[in-house]
Amino acid sequence: MNQNIDFIPFARPSLGPEEEEAVVQVIRSGWLTTGGVTKSFEEEFARFCGSKFALAVNSATAGLHLALEALGVGPGDQVITTPYTFTSTAMVVKHLGADPLFVDIETESFNISVERIEETLERGSPTNRIRGILPVHVAGHPCRMDQLVSLAKERRLFILEDAAHAFPSRTPWGFVGTLGDLGVYSFYATKTITTGEGGMVVTHDEGFAKRISLMRLHGIDREIWNRYTSPTASWQYSVVEPGFKYNLTDLASAIGRVQLKKADQFLEKRKAIARMYTEHFQDRAYLKVPPETEGHAWHLYLLRIAPHKLRITRDEFIEKLREKGIGTSVHFIPLHLHPYWKRTYGFKPEDFPESLKKFQEVISLPIYPALTEIQIQRIIQAVLQIGDAHFKL
Repeated sequence: MNQNIDFIPFARPSLGPEEEEAVVQVIRSGWLTTGGVTKSFEEEFARFCGSKFALAVNSATAGLHLALEALGVGPGDQVITTPYTFTSTAMVVKHLGADPLFVDIETESFNISVERIEETLERGSPTNRIRGILPVHVAGHPCRMDQLVSLAKERRLFILEDAAHAFPSRTPWGFVGTLGDLGVYSFYATKTITTGEGGMVVTHDEGFAKRISLMRLHGIDREIWNRYTSPTASWQYSVVEPGFKYNLTDLASAIGRVQLKKADQFLEKRKAIARMYTEHFQDRAYLKVPPETEGHAWHLYLLRIAPHKLRITRDEFIEKLREKGIGTSVHFIPLHLHPYWKRTYGFKPEDFPESLKKFQEVISLPIYPALTEIQIQRIIQAVLQIGDAHFKL
């Protein structure tokens, strides 16, 4: 890479003085871990997305684990999900002694195929213990939730939405993440809103909410912060279940509350960047732009190359972008290509052909509010220059 070129990172959080002040206020309060600020964050988040309950956790992975535990998933069970995701989606199923049942993605998007789920259910499984569906809204593109919800009801299956990419996402059916039995969002540093690390579980079901609230903090039967902050509180408590350490701190929640106020503003900037990319890329024969569907949160802009129309590979394309000072990533390396999942289930690359094909073509471009107009144009020109120079006529 030319050392004189300013590098454009793949991702950068959008934080300002408001977030700094919110953190300072928590520090000055004398209470840093889970407390009143986190409770306020949960209430504000629930109102924002129209969920009856919202429960803050220290990661989306923790949220998925808690949600599956609340749903009663255990040894011998199977949960339908996609291989085209980050490992945490499926690994939390394994942590409960159950097995993910992978179903390939659809041709039109990076999301799990409803038709292939139906085929899997018709075919059944050796154990006949399919308990639910765990769809992933990849890149912020909503899955076909109307069809998934209808299918789940017909088959008496639960739906747990992995909405880590899909905030804020509004669809004709409602807010993504609130359409199934439970939904989980991520506040990782690259997400539309961030708390550094963190996540939120949402549900309309009081029973699930109570179970998750109990299990996210050691299975203790009362909020710990009340024991230390109230002058009348008792020191006594009881451990009633084998819980986890999955709570979110007030320091993180303070940032989250400010970020939540900016969520729609952030989304509009991401939409604008996506439109600019698509406008410039859609007429190039060697590029495939992502579909712009209603409710897309644009956490990622997944640009695909057409390998048969270029004299360079996807990996070489990425390297040439890096040489021009453009940071990129790849979402995702399908799970069935990773050593653990291959070893555990004996997968071969061709077992999920649509996931394999898209993985070999995709490049994730920078898309975040902190990008300047000049940087956006640099990214666009870099992609076009590389593609035009290596296009097969």
